[in-house]
Amino acid sequence: MNMIWGLAMAAVGLFMLICGSMKSEFFIYKLLVERSRMAWGEGDAVHRFYQVVGLILVVLGGLWAAGIIWK
Repeated sequence: MNMIWGLAMAAVGLFMLICGSMKSEFFIYKLLVERSRMAWGEGDAVHRFYQVVGLILVVLGGLWAAGIIWK
């Protein structure tokens, strides 16, 4: 079960990382960005935030899927 949830977490992180890097126009990502602009303001800070969070989720999801953390 850890592998399924870890891979799902890594997939969400990969989505956030790719969309943040490309400044995507995908509907779900645009909704997330608009909600985050209230906290981060205008500019590229929102996209950088999603890149960092995406990278963290990919790493943690991979570790969880491997059974290294959260056994």
